[in-house]
Amino acid sequence: MRATNRRSAAPNPPRSVLGGPAEHGHPDEGSGTVHGMSIAVLMCAMLIVILLLGQAGISMHRAVKAADLAALAAADTARGLASGVPCDVARAVAAENGAVMDHCELATREQTTVDVRTSIALFGPLEPLGPAMGVSRAGPPPGGP
Repeated sequence: MRATNRRSAAPNPPRSVLGGPAEHGHPDEGSGTVHGMSIAVLMCAMLIVILLLGQAGISMHRAVKAADLAALAAADTARGLASGVPCDVARAVAAENGAVMDHCELATREQTTVDVRTSIALFGPLEPLGPAMGVSRAGPPPGGP
């Protein structure tokens, strides 16, 4: 009888993706997957935070825009360029821009300069930060009537 070489008769040993023999029982086996998933979860969390901060910034800009427009409309009304009560006009303009007018005051002795404060409520995880606020003052130019 002829002796066979057991090594050559055995099936090919498993090979790794890179072409070398696979190492079984290595302590780092599969750690790349865990690290990759950890990085993916971290990136998703960072994206959510960035989107929430962006939403808060947009709400703040909307509140400021509403305050500016409401103050301009109220100042025009206070100067007699439009009809109505200045703070009522400011409240209506703020509401048309999606904000709530929190404060309206005629600021000068001539009662032609108006201070307005508006707010827009934040929802969801941003709610504990409080509302987005906008403050504006409008009136006639210096030296004007």
